[in-house]
Amino acid sequence: MSLVSQKVALDVMSIRRDFPILQVKVRNEKPLIYLDSAATSQKPEQVITAEANFYRELNSGVHRGAHYLSELATDAYEQARARVAGFVGAKPEELVITKNATESLNLLAYAFSNQNSPLLLKAGDEILITEMEHHANLVPWQQVAEKTGATLRWIPITESGELSYESVEQLITEKTKVVSVTQMSNVLGTINDLDFLAERARAVGAKFFVDACQSVPHMKIDFAKMNADAIAFSAHKMLGPLGIGVLIAREELLDQMPPFLTGGSMIETVAMDKSTFAKAPKKFEAGTPNAAGIVATAAAVNYLENIGMEQIREHEKELTDYLLKGLAQISSVKVFAAEVAQRGSAVSFTVDQVHPHDVGQVLDDDGIAIRVGHHCAWPLMKKLNVHATSRISTYLYNDKHEIDKFLTSLERVKSFFGVK
Repeated sequence: MSLVSQKVALDVMSIRRDFPILQVKVRNEKPLIYLDSAATSQKPEQVITAEANFYRELNSGVHRGAHYLSELATDAYEQARARVAGFVGAKPEELVITKNATESLNLLAYAFSNQNSPLLLKAGDEILITEMEHHANLVPWQQVAEKTGATLRWIPITESGELSYESVEQLITEKTKVVSVTQMSNVLGTINDLDFLAERARAVGAKFFVDACQSVPHMKIDFAKMNADAIAFSAHKMLGPLGIGVLIAREELLDQMPPFLTGGSMIETVAMDKSTFAKAPKKFEAGTPNAAGIVATAAAVNYLENIGMEQIREHEKELTDYLLKGLAQISSVKVFAAEVAQRGSAVSFTVDQVHPHDVGQVLDDDGIAIRVGHHCAWPLMKKLNVHATSRISTYLYNDKHEIDKFLTSLERVKSFFGVK
């Protein structure tokens, strides 16, 4: 794929040719219109080939052999770690490779409930999250509170779909030990003010963590400048393969955190009665890693950077504005957080008198893939006073023509179910 200038619009047609799945026909032999990238992104040929070539040319255990193939595999693994770390402004020694962002967030949370951890919380301590969190950044902290006696609190959202920043002044106190928030809502698309939240957390000495699953694929992130102790994200949402998660954390925090998986590859010394652990990040990577996956993730980083994250962000903003204007012209459609000032490309909506699953089914008949359901955010659904929503989410391989097709199909939903 030719490099795209930072000063011109994305060549979407050229980009689409890199994605084999976008060439296939789906239900009713319709061309695939994929509008579900907030769930998982599609993969370009460059990423598919990178993973396949690892197995073709390098397949061997990393960090485990002295033979030539093992050395090559280990070099590829560590070079990929450095490549992915650099993508988000981090150092290689700050990057822990996990199987998904959920595991990354659980690894963080475990450090605050392990009885032998210097980070262990106690009764009276408080953990602060937000009302718009994905379950991956909610349930682990619920477990920490249950195990330690700490109190879980949350920042509510306003009617407009933004965080209630006014409430933060009362919610963050000297009792607050952890603040863990999403940078971008997977349901509303709302982008939260991390600088404001980090400043308040720092003022009371609390650790500040960020679920960056929805932001890293779509905007430039610089961990070195974002004033967070740790961030978590997944490869599969940023053109990479399934089965690779990332935890980026300050070295001093990683040194304090205990591993929650133990065994081979993460040890320093082992005797029958006691073991000592390797230095982070190796300490957290027990067992045989998904080396092919992280190599493919580095290929995804190459692809994204060749295009330019700023340009991808501008392309998505243009598509999202176009989508929101189109939805506003369709009666009986309610869009959540339509007016938020800072937002990503995820847009959730409902159609009067039609269940989101039925909306999704009609769209699927037209070859259009969207997400329907609670989006792993049940408390947010309750706050929105709905059981589920339909969600459309665009990426660098989508264009306005596909948005038009979606809007036409949405009108067909209304007609099919007799909605005015």
